Amino acid sequence: MRTQSEVAAMLDRVKVTDVLYRYASCIDRRDLGGLRTTLADDLRAQYGNAEPITGGDAVARWIDEATRDCLWQHHLLSVYHVDVTGDEASALVYHTSHQCFAAAPDTAHVLVGRYHNRLRREPDGWRISSLVLEILWGERRTDTTGYLAAVGGRGPELGHRAQADAPAAAGAGHGDGRL
Repeated sequence: MRTQSEVAAMLDRVKVTDVLYRYASCIDRRDLGGLRTTLADDLRAQYGNAEPITGGDAVARWIDEATRDCLWQHHLLSVYHVDVTGDEASALVYHTSHQCFAAAPDTAHVLVGRYHNRLRREPDGWRISSLVLEILWGERRTDTTGYLAAVGGRGPELGHRAQADAPAAAGAGHGDGRL
């Protein structure tokens, strides 16, 4: 039988992991409000060799600007380690992302790296307080075989904004006559 402290530690690890996955899925859906809920106000972040960014609002703006012309994004994360000590946590997260930009809609940009994160428990939950993306590999891929067209192309179009996802998930349509 598990002790109360063991159960609490497992729950903390699950909550930290959820914040890390939510960070990525909010970026993919361009849910900037949801993204902001994963970031501490005093967050310090560095993406690759870019200049460090300080502040949760500043990081959310930076992500918005960096991905504004993305047609779609897909982050695949694997949370390898979560270590919790009291109200602080550290996490090692393996990262592979695919992005397609309007300027080159037939090209997927791929980044492979590792996130080195620190999180802090705040009154309303865990927040990322330090984030470093160590970029290991990048490449661009184009479908030269026509496979995407052979499987029917992209779709169906579900919308990548969180506002479009919520009514559809509830079965209520989009509120504008579309299903």
